[in-house]
Amino acid sequence: MSIAVTHRGPAAAPVPPEPAPAPVNYLNVSHTIWSWLFTVDHKRIGLLYLGSISVFFVIGGIFAALVRTNLLMPNGAFLSEDAYNRAFTAHGVMMLFFFLIPAVPGVMGNFFIPLMIGAKDLAFPKLNIASWYVFMIGATFSGWAVLVGGIDTGWTLYPPYSSRASQSNVLPGVMGVFISGFSSIMTGLNIMVTVHKMRAPGMTWGRLPLFVWSLYATSLIQLLATPVVAVTLVLLMVERAAGIGIFDPSIGGDPILFQHLFWFYSHPAVYIMILPGMGVVSEVLTCFSRKNIFGYHAVAWSSMGIAVVGFLLWAHHMFVAGISFYAALLFSLLSMLVAVPSAIKVFNWTATLYRGSITFHAPMLLSLGFLVLFTVGGLTGLFLATLGTDIHLHDTYFVVAHFHFVMVGGMVIAYMAAVHFWWPKMTGRMYSDWWSRVASVIMIVGFFLTFVPQFIMGYHGMPRRYPNYPQEFQILNVMSTAGSSVLGLGYLLPGIYLPLSLFFGKKVGANPWSATGLEWTTPSPPTVHNFEVTPIVVCGPYEYAIGVDQMGRGLPEPPGAQDDPSHRDGSTGPSGPMKKETEVVG
Repeated sequence: MSIAVTHRGPAAAPVPPEPAPAPVNYLNVSHTIWSWLFTVDHKRIGLLYLGSISVFFVIGGIFAALVRTNLLMPNGAFLSEDAYNRAFTAHGVMMLFFFLIPAVPGVMGNFFIPLMIGAKDLAFPKLNIASWYVFMIGATFSGWAVLVGGIDTGWTLYPPYSSRASQSNVLPGVMGVFISGFSSIMTGLNIMVTVHKMRAPGMTWGRLPLFVWSLYATSLIQLLATPVVAVTLVLLMVERAAGIGIFDPSIGGDPILFQHLFWFYSHPAVYIMILPGMGVVSEVLTCFSRKNIFGYHAVAWSSMGIAVVGFLLWAHHMFVAGISFYAALLFSLLSMLVAVPSAIKVFNWTATLYRGSITFHAPMLLSLGFLVLFTVGGLTGLFLATLGTDIHLHDTYFVVAHFHFVMVGGMVIAYMAAVHFWWPKMTGRMYSDWWSRVASVIMIVGFFLTFVPQFIMGYHGMPRRYPNYPQEFQILNVMSTAGSSVLGLGYLLPGIYLPLSLFFGKKVGANPWSATGLEWTTPSPPTVHNFEVTPIVVCGPYEYAIGVDQMGRGLPEPPGAQDDPSHRDGSTGPSGPMKKETEVVG
C-alpha cells in the first residue's frame, strides 16, 4: 500500500478587498481645468468666486497696510502725498467693489441657496457662470488701472476731480466698476427667481432659512439700485472722455447731481454688503446655542424693511453739501428709521442666545464678535445721522471708524463666520478647531485695537484721507497701525489652516454641527445634483428645541458633545418625521 504525499507551497495570502471607490461629488466628478472654467454647477461657481475675491481681499489688504504704515509718522513714513492718495483709493475700490459686495452673495449665495431650499441648481446656470466671467472682466479693468499707476480720486469718485482734473487712470478704473455691476445684477436676478420658482415641496416662505431671506432682500437692492450707479458711471466717463458738461460746474454741470445719484446706489449698497452677513449670523447663533431663533418672522421681515428703507436715506451723506435744511431734517429722520429693523435683529439674536446651550467654536466666536462690533457700528451711525453732530464729525476719522465697524467688524467678520461654518460642507474636511478659535479671537481683538483709536481721532478733528497730521495724533495712529498688524495676523491664520485642512483635515459626515437646514442633509461635499431625491420639508428651519431637521429627522449629537467636532460622524436619524409632534413654522 502506497501513500501519495503531496507537497503544498506556502498558503497564499488572501487577496485584499478593493478599496471602495470614493463617492462621486461635485469636487471629484472631473478634475480638468475646463470642467471648472465652463462649469454650470452652482457649487463650483461659488468656489470660483471664493478664489477670486480672496485674491482681491489680499490686494486690498496690502494697500491698507501701506496706508497704515505711512501714518506712523506725522509727515508720512514713506509715501508721497500722491502715492498716498492712490493707495487709499486702491484699498477702497478693491475691498468694496471686488470683495465686500460679491463676498457672501457670490460665494455662499451661489453655493448654498439651492441646497437650502432643496433645489438642484440655480434657476439660470449659464447666466450664473456668465456673471463670474463678467465680474472677472470688470476686476481686470480696475486691477489694471491700479497696477499701472492707480487712481487718486478716492473710491467715491467725486467730480469734477474725477471727471476733469485727475491725471490718474480714472477711465479704466470706472469702466471696471461699471462692468462688474452687471455681475451683481445677474447674481441678484438668479437668486430671486430661484427662491420664487424652485423651492422644494413644503418649503413655504415661512419655512425659508433666514439666510435665504437676507439674500432675497439683498437681491432686491442689487436689481433696483445697481442700474442707477451704472448710468452715473457712464455719465462720468462721458464727461471725462468727451468734455460734455454733466457734473463739472465749469462746463455747465452740477457736482451735487453726482452725489445724489452715487449715494442713491451706494447707501443701499451698504446693505448689499451687510444683509448677507446678518443672514449668516442668524444661522450660526441658532445652531451653536441650540435654540430656535427668537422671533423668526420679525427677523425675516426686518431684512425686507432694511432693504426698502435703505433706498430712502441716501442724502444723509450730503448734510454739508448744500441741501436744504428741511430736506436734511427729513433724511435725518429716515436715517433714524433704518435703525429700527437693525435693532430688531440685534434684540432677537440676543434673545436667541438667552439661556441657550452655547458652544464656542470658531463660527460662534466670530458671530458673537459680529454682534458686538455691528452694534457699535450701528450706534455710532446715529451720531452721523444727526444734523448737529454730523457737521462736527463729517469727513473725519470718526466716519472711517464707523464705516469699518459696520463693514469689517460686521460684514468681514460675518463672512469669516460663514466660511468656518460651511467649510466642512463645502470640502468634506474639518479644519483645526484650536487654531480657528485662536484666529477668531485675534481678529476681534485686532479690530478693536485698529479702529477704536480712530473714533477718538475723528472726534478731535483729524480729517480722513490726509497723509499728514498734527503731532498730538501720533500715539493714536501708532496704536491703530499696531492693531492693524494684529488684525492682519488674524486674517493670515485662516489662509494657512483652511488650505491645509484640504490635505490633512479629518473627513466629516453630512452634519458635523448638528444643524437643521436642508444643506446638512446632503453628503459632505455634496453630490453633483445636491439631492438623490427631492426633499420634502415638514417643519421650520430652526427646530433645535425638538431636535429635528427640516425633513423631520432626528439630529446627530450637537456641538460640544465632544471636544473635536471632526470626531462626530454627522449621521442623521431615521428618515421620516419623528413621533414627537413637530412645531411647524409658517
